[in-house]
Amino acid sequence: MNELLAPGERSGSNIAGIADYAALRQIERKLLWLSAWMIHHANNIRPNRDGLKVGGHQASCASAVTIMTALYFHVLRPQDRVAVKPHAGPVLHAINYMFGRQTVEKMARLRSLGGAQAYPSRSKDGSEIDFSTGSVGLGVAITSFAALVQDYLRAHGMIGQNRIASRHIAVAGDAELDEGNIYEALLEGWKHDIRDVWWVVDYNRQSLDSVMPDRLFGRFEGLFRDMGWNVVSLKYGKALEAAFRQPGGAALRAWIDDCPNSLYSALTFQGGAAWRQALVTDLGRSRGVRAIIDPMSDQALASLMTNLAGHDLPTLVEVFGKAAQSDQPTCFLTYTTKGANLPFAGHKDNHSGLMNAEQMEAFRRQMRIREGHEWDPFEGLDDPDGVARFIAGVPYATPLTPSGRMLEAPRIHVPATLPHTPFAGRRLSTQGGFGEILSEIGRGAGEAAELARHVVTMSPDVTVTTSLGPWVNRRGIFDRHTRNDVFRDSKLASAQRWGMSPEGQHIELGIAEQNLFLLLAAAGLAAPLYGARILPVGTVYDPFVNRGHDALVYGCYQDARFMLVATPSGISIAPEGGQHQSNNTPLLGMVQDGIAAFEPAYCDELLLLMRYGFDWMQRPEGSSIWFRLSTRAICQPDRRIEPADVIAGGHWVCPPEPGTRIAIVYQGAVAPEAEAAHAALLEDVPGAGLLALTSPDRLFADWRVAQQARQSGRADATSHIERLLAPLAADASLVTVLDGHPGTHAWIGGVRGQRVQTLGVDRFGQSGDIPDLYRIYGIDADSILNACAAALLG
Repeated sequence: MNELLAPGERSGSNIAGIADYAALRQIERKLLWLSAWMIHHANNIRPNRDGLKVGGHQASCASAVTIMTALYFHVLRPQDRVAVKPHAGPVLHAINYMFGRQTVEKMARLRSLGGAQAYPSRSKDGSEIDFSTGSVGLGVAITSFAALVQDYLRAHGMIGQNRIASRHIAVAGDAELDEGNIYEALLEGWKHDIRDVWWVVDYNRQSLDSVMPDRLFGRFEGLFRDMGWNVVSLKYGKALEAAFRQPGGAALRAWIDDCPNSLYSALTFQGGAAWRQALVTDLGRSRGVRAIIDPMSDQALASLMTNLAGHDLPTLVEVFGKAAQSDQPTCFLTYTTKGANLPFAGHKDNHSGLMNAEQMEAFRRQMRIREGHEWDPFEGLDDPDGVARFIAGVPYATPLTPSGRMLEAPRIHVPATLPHTPFAGRRLSTQGGFGEILSEIGRGAGEAAELARHVVTMSPDVTVTTSLGPWVNRRGIFDRHTRNDVFRDSKLASAQRWGMSPEGQHIELGIAEQNLFLLLAAAGLAAPLYGARILPVGTVYDPFVNRGHDALVYGCYQDARFMLVATPSGISIAPEGGQHQSNNTPLLGMVQDGIAAFEPAYCDELLLLMRYGFDWMQRPEGSSIWFRLSTRAICQPDRRIEPADVIAGGHWVCPPEPGTRIAIVYQGAVAPEAEAAHAALLEDVPGAGLLALTSPDRLFADWRVAQQARQSGRADATSHIERLLAPLAADASLVTVLDGHPGTHAWIGGVRGQRVQTLGVDRFGQSGDIPDLYRIYGIDADSILNACAAALLG
């Protein structure tokens, strides 16, 4: 299933045969109309109930139409994976409509509830979207990491060697190259020798607010070439190239080459007469140039002067075909005009521009669209039947699956209990416990063998300091090429065995956190993209989740499935001080959709949660998993705990007596302080409870579901946090504490209308030891007792 191999095909070589330019030009014309009409309909025809501008970027769509026509209707194969620049989303919707994979109803509801999304979205638009691209730059970079994931899967035999490799293509806006994550990804891709990646830059030289600086493309070329990429600069179309070969053509070319971007854009907007005046002023003494331009009408001259490669199908088809013969990553710097063939082509303010009613009516006549037939797929075309037959025969029209472009992979068996060494009675941190559990899985023994084979770890230069070292020693580092461990070969003592090979199961990254989250996202999409499942585990220092948070949000938005281990966390890494401390990450875990956040205090809780996480990541209703762990070593208890309660987010360590007026609620590394305070509190309040929270995120989400159910008439609906708090007196007080922001627990008082004293850390950056820092930030045992006294006194 899904082998995607046609007879005689070789990886990277198969591309559609001789181009049918007549059909391609009709499709190009149709995509321009449909994308423009889709946006016009959303802004001017569909009822607007709130008065807000809908938007839609007609100009940005127009600049990409020819590129996307050449790709989707000539170059792409069914298995290729594409990230389309956000502002060309309507063009992609129109393409899928032409393939019969999008509906008029959804296009007519562009940017409204239930309609096609503003920007391509895997989770909202459905199975025809390979990568979401709403976050500028991230959709480009993920293609590089997806190629790395494909290399990993092929090296580990998870997809057949006889299957043609997918090519990973990003249609990028030139302003996306301003994003720093692009260059972080470029460097990482060079380290891992990525293959089968194309970035096609729609170089229209206009951003949201301005015209791009002149000659910037030269800087881009140098950067890409330095990273091992093939760079193809596509500036002129066939008509201009022919003009350049005529007498005087060299002078004309030199004039265009030297023309500032801003002047070129202005002349494009002004039209043929303006082009003529500028050329005569500067080149009027050249007989050759005059011989080229004088016989032309103003319209023909404007067409010639804007004959850029990005709007010239023969040029694009020819160059893409040559590039397809190699698996070398390639960047196409493709010159285009923003708003090409629309009334505001080239105007510096056209980014958010929309055609008015009169302009759209003229455009309708130009496109030969009858009123009432605006959505007809072949309306206005010269040969509708021929175009329909052509589309049915292009390679990309072959469906990957009956239901779309998302593949499936079988679930990986997760043992009922993960292998581990006993924890009870030992002093151990949750970070240390994580490393031990993963190391034992890495043995690949017995029931854990299948799980071990499918786990892949990754880390941004903090592999050892996040306790992944033992796992790496067992499973090795992944590299497309075998590289020996020089220290080991030289018989030099080292705790780490850093040999690299295609069989390795750890991907070592540089210290850029954005790259970690993009790789986690790509690996977490392996099942739907490649039909092979892996279980990605990524480690990062907890405070530096913030540095990669944009890419984390991006991965979650695509419903990628991975396990994020953020450690060390909080001020409990006391001597480090500075920016290695964190306090806001528990809140990030609560508010981030698409990931379930946990913070266990003890390793027995972590063991249950890791087992749950490996299973939950694979369920259709599941999500990614986030563990916030600590380097603080504490004595591990010998106890029995209810797995369902730990997974649901909380369990009573010491249940309260019915009607008790107070309970201490703790989360994570402050467990010893909470336990000490509770022991002292029992002397005055014998029935006081001690509640361990493993996930405020899960508790809060469950409470919200119960609230909404009751609002819908299910009076008996209840949540786990409500059941936990039920034994307490109605007017009981709660004292909550964690090594994180106190707002993480503030909502708990609203569950039953109880008074809450919230203790936590709302500042960071001070070095010290744990006793001092816990004292000055008010999360030590004495501070907890003081809060209990205040709560009891009212």
